[in-house]
Amino acid sequence: MHSSLRSTAGRCTRVLASCLILALVQDPATLLAASGVSWHSKRPTKSMTEQERATHALNRLTFGPRPGDRERIQAIGVKKWIEMQLNPEQIDDSLLEARLQSFPAMRLSQQDLFQDYPSAAVIRAVADGRVPLPKDRVERAIYQNQVFAYEEKRRKQAQDAARQPAAEPIGTPQTTPNAQDANGQGSAKAAANENIMADAMALEDVASSPSITVHEQKLYADLASTQIVNLAPDQRLDRMVNMKPGQLRGFMKGLTWEEKVQLTAGMTPRQKETVVALLNPTLLVAGELLQTRLLTGVYSQRQLQAVMTDFWLNHFNVYLKKGPYAPWSLVDYQQNVIGPNAMGKFEDLLVAAAKSPAMLFYLDNHSSIGPHSLAAARAQANPAAKNKDLGLNENYARELMELHTLGVDAGYTQKDVTEVAKVFTGWTIDEPRKGMGFTFNGRRHEPGAKYVMGQTIQENGEQEGLALLHRLATSPATAHHLSQELAERFVSDTPPPALVGRLAKTYLHSGGDIRQVLRTMFTSPEFWSREAYRAKVKTPEEFVLSAVRATGGEVDRPAVVLNAMSQLGMPFFGCQTPNGYSWTAGAWVNSGDLLSRINIALALASHKLGTATDLDALMKINGPDAATAAQKETKLEAVFLDGQLNQHARETVLQQADEMAGQGPIVLPGAELSKPGAKQPGAIPVRAAFVQVMDLATPIPAPADKQASLVAGLLLGSPDFQKR
Repeated sequence: MHSSLRSTAGRCTRVLASCLILALVQDPATLLAASGVSWHSKRPTKSMTEQERATHALNRLTFGPRPGDRERIQAIGVKKWIEMQLNPEQIDDSLLEARLQSFPAMRLSQQDLFQDYPSAAVIRAVADGRVPLPKDRVERAIYQNQVFAYEEKRRKQAQDAARQPAAEPIGTPQTTPNAQDANGQGSAKAAANENIMADAMALEDVASSPSITVHEQKLYADLASTQIVNLAPDQRLDRMVNMKPGQLRGFMKGLTWEEKVQLTAGMTPRQKETVVALLNPTLLVAGELLQTRLLTGVYSQRQLQAVMTDFWLNHFNVYLKKGPYAPWSLVDYQQNVIGPNAMGKFEDLLVAAAKSPAMLFYLDNHSSIGPHSLAAARAQANPAAKNKDLGLNENYARELMELHTLGVDAGYTQKDVTEVAKVFTGWTIDEPRKGMGFTFNGRRHEPGAKYVMGQTIQENGEQEGLALLHRLATSPATAHHLSQELAERFVSDTPPPALVGRLAKTYLHSGGDIRQVLRTMFTSPEFWSREAYRAKVKTPEEFVLSAVRATGGEVDRPAVVLNAMSQLGMPFFGCQTPNGYSWTAGAWVNSGDLLSRINIALALASHKLGTATDLDALMKINGPDAATAAQKETKLEAVFLDGQLNQHARETVLQQADEMAGQGPIVLPGAELSKPGAKQPGAIPVRAAFVQVMDLATPIPAPADKQASLVAGLLLGSPDFQKR
C-alpha cells in the first residue's frame, strides 16, 4: 500500500485500529466467503423485494447509486430502467457533457492532439533537428519550452554520469509487461501501487529546475506580482507565451499559492490548457485523460455504458507508461475505440482494438516484421539498417488468443501463436509521432500461407488478419471465455456454469452482440437470486467511485480522488501486465486493504478527498444540532446502505464516531493533498502544472457537522459498504 497511507498520524492509526478490534472491519475471510456463493443449494430462498431489486440493479449495472437513484428506479420500474441502460443512446447525458467542456484538448482529433501538445519523443526529434519547430506562435513557445527542459535534463544526466564512472551492476532481474506469477496477476498490483499520475505524467517537476537561482526566483516573483498576475487573462497568457524558453519554470516557482490561483483566474479552459502545456504537455494529456474517465464514472447517466467501457478497457488492457505515445494514443483508445463499441458487436470491438495505436504499441505489434518479408530481406542486405534487429514479435498474438478471445485452455499451441504473429505482421502505425493511426505495411508482412489451429490462412495481406479476427470472434471458446468474464463482473466470483453456458449460447446466436448477452444475463434467475444479492466485493476502483457517488458530492479536485485509487492499488491504466486487474475479491481483500478503505472513506466524508458533500441535504436536516447522532446514523445508513447495516456494526459506528469526535483534529490520508503549497511525496495536486487544470480557486471548507462526517466516513468504510 502507498506510503502516504501507511504513514498516517499515530492517533488516527490507533483510532482506526480500534475499529478493527471492535469489528467495524470484520475478518476478510467473511467477505471472501460472501463472494464465493454456492449455486447448488436446493433450499427455497426468499425472492428480493422491489427495493432490493432496485438496489441490486444499481450495484451491478452502475458504479453505485447516487442519492435518490433507488426511488427513481422504483418509480419507473427496474425492468424498464435496465432496458434504458441497455440503450444508452436514448439517455440524455448533457450534464456530463457540460462538465467535460472543461477539457477541450480531449475533443481534438488525434493528429491535432499530437501537434498541439507534443510528446517527449517529438521534443527529442525537434532538439536533434529532425523535426522543425511549428510556425504558430503559441505552439512554438510550447515546443521551445520543452526543448529547453529536455536539453537541460540531458546536460544534468551527463554531469551525473561524469560524477559516477562506475558501471551499474548487471544481471538484475527485470519485470516485463508480460511477466506473470502463478495466479496470472504477475507484478500488476505491486506496480499499480506506485503513483501512476505523478510518475507517468511529469517528465520533471516544473518547480525544481537546478538552473534557477534564488535571485532569479525573487526576480520572477516580483515580475509576477507587479506585471503579470494582475493583468487581464488574455494579457497574462500572452506574457507567458512570450517568456524566453526555461524562464516560465522559474516564474512559476516564484509564485505564491494565491498568485498561482490568480494566474489562471478568468481564463477559458483552452487558455488554461495552454498554460499547462507551456510547462509540460505530457502532464496535460495524461491528466485530462484520467480526469475525464473519472468524471464519466461518477456523473454519467449512461452508467451501464460507462461500466462496460471500463470492463473492456480492462479486458483489452493497455498500460499508461508503455511506449512513447501512450497517454496520447489512450485518449483515442478510450473515446473512439472502446467507448463506442462497448455494447455493440464484439468483432467490431476486437478489430478496433487490434488496429488501435495504443494496442499496437503496448503489445509491440507495430514493430513486428515477417522473417521472410521484403523489409527483413532489405535489413539483412544492409548491415547498417536501422531496423536490422527487428523481427517477428509474438506478444500480441499470444495475448489475442489467451486473453482477448479464446482463453488459456482453448487447445492452441506455441506454433499456433507463431503463425498468428505472422498473420499480423505489417499491422503497424503510420507516422506515430503525428498520431496518424493504423496502416498496413505490405513490405513487413510475412508472405505465404499460415496454419492456425488446423486451418490454412491463404496469403492475402491485411485481409488475413481480418479473417482470423472474425474466426476468433465467432469461436465457441471465445463465447465461453467472454461469458465467464462478464458473469464474474456482474454476478459472482464463481458464476454458475449453467448461466455461463446460456450467455455463450446467446453470444453465438446473436453474432457476438454484447447487448444481447447482457440482456440474457440481466433477465436470468441467477442474476436475481438471493445468493447473488450483495455477494460481490467491490474492487478499489468500484469502492472509490461508489463512495463518491453515494455522497452525491461535487468532485472539485479529481486528482485527489485519482490519487486515492492509486493508493489502493488500482489506478486507471495502471496495470502493467496484459491480463488487467482481477474482478474477484481474493485479489483485493485483506485487513490492510480494508483499513485503507476506512481511511479513504473518512477523508472523503471530511472533505479531504477533493470532494465536497452536503450531509445536511442527504439527511434532510438543518444544522448539526437538528438531530442526535443515532438519528443521523439512521438517515445516512438509509442513503448509503439502504438500511442494511447489522445492529452490532451500527452500535460500533456510533461508538467510534463519539470517540473520534473527542480526539480533536485527525490527520487523514488525502488531507495533505488539500493544503495549498503542501509538499508531500506523490501529492499530485501540488504540481504547479496540474494545479492550473484543477482550478483550485479556494480550499474546500470542512464539513459543518463533524459528527455527521465521522458517521458518514465510518459507514462508507464499513464491510457492508464494500459489498455490492
